[in-house]
Amino acid sequence: MESTKTVMVTGNFNVLHPGHIRLMKFAKACAGKLLVGVFSDQIAQDAVDNPQEMRMEALSSINMVDEVFPIDTTLFDFIHTHRPDIIVKGKEFENLYNPEEDILKIYGGQLIFSSGEVGTIGELPIKDKSDISQPATVFINKFITRHNISVTNILDIVDRFSERKICVLGDTIIDEYIDCFPLGMSQEEPTLVVSPQETKRFLGGAGIVALHASRLGASVRLLSVSGCDEARNFAAAELEKYGVESSYIIDATRPTTVKQRFRSQGKSLLRVSTLSQQAISSHLQKMVLSQFEQAASKFDSIIFSDFNYGALPQPLVEAVISVAKKNNLFIAADSQSSSQIGNISRFRGADLITPTEREARLAIQNHDDGLVVLADKLMRQAGAKYILLKLGAEGMLAQHADENIIKPHTERLEALNQQPIDVSGAGDSVLITSTLALAAGANLWEAGLLGSLAAFIQVGRVGNIPINRDEILQVLS
Repeated sequence: MESTKTVMVTGNFNVLHPGHIRLMKFAKACAGKLLVGVFSDQIAQDAVDNPQEMRMEALSSINMVDEVFPIDTTLFDFIHTHRPDIIVKGKEFENLYNPEEDILKIYGGQLIFSSGEVGTIGELPIKDKSDISQPATVFINKFITRHNISVTNILDIVDRFSERKICVLGDTIIDEYIDCFPLGMSQEEPTLVVSPQETKRFLGGAGIVALHASRLGASVRLLSVSGCDEARNFAAAELEKYGVESSYIIDATRPTTVKQRFRSQGKSLLRVSTLSQQAISSHLQKMVLSQFEQAASKFDSIIFSDFNYGALPQPLVEAVISVAKKNNLFIAADSQSSSQIGNISRFRGADLITPTEREARLAIQNHDDGLVVLADKLMRQAGAKYILLKLGAEGMLAQHADENIIKPHTERLEALNQQPIDVSGAGDSVLITSTLALAAGANLWEAGLLGSLAAFIQVGRVGNIPINRDEILQVLS
């Protein structure tokens, strides 16, 4: 039997994002009827830049929401008028003073704290799904209109990529895609039997970031640690082919990382990784630092592409960031966490960080707060100016703070490709494209849009194939 109780959620809802959906899903599960209160323009004032009508319309389109009301009076009077049985607030408010409790005590209502279930939220539960099948250009145009972005200015930013001088520092990885023909099940044990048909190799890790940068027009130097093996030779040849200057510090104790993906009929069957996760020696760290110091004045940006395989120990990271700041370089960092290892906040002082939600929660050991609060806390811990919080199929949250990192502002960027073929290189394309844009003078919304366009292109094909500027211009045209 469906509950007759009502539950209420209130807020500004300046930009509707997955964190809001999670909170409302939790609230809806608490009662039969979900009411949403939206602070009016008069009350929200500078905390919003989208008008009240637009914010309410977005909420009204959500299938689980039963009624949406403007809050144009005191919160006490608003709650007294609607008298919900339950009010749900984000987990971050649990240990603070909550004025809702004063009125709830009068009539016996309940206040519950939750930020919803951590993880992906699946399909956006909207009442009118006509927008879902629309092309990426529809979402792009809406975003451009909302932020008063000039397409001409975006094109100028892409043109200025050719003026950028980038150093990419991190792990060299070779991705092998082994296409297999399925033969059936083994008769001896319950194992799938396949026959390898074709092997394709792509440069991954810091290498593909460098290749993207070069194809987008920038001058690039890759600084990395590798083994003395054929995989390293392949990487060096690929970099040379695309005009990337590479400097490899050879570590005879470790292989160059190779990740194999066995695939059949467009699906991955098995992944096999050959790698070492031990930190490089202090001697090798000094060699890497020395090479960076000698060339730092030639760069305007540095990108850390970290996979936590030992190529970037913390002393090296801190020393490189110190040199970068002395040379006024723009600093960007991505740190992928394969298990419970990884901390993006260790790149303290980076201008831009691009973690996944999982990587963000690992960094600050926070599995309760909503997405906006999570991003804010991580920015504070990392001392970052900008964050692009990657949410997989749910797109990204772009967030920046003022000079004191007190008042963050957030925007959601859609996942533009609704039918991705291979998502493995999406993060690298976002990292390099948004970095180039910010270094070229773009604001975060412009940089985030270009990063989304790059991911849209990248996930539409198998393997890490470098994106070129013409592909981005074609989507924008």
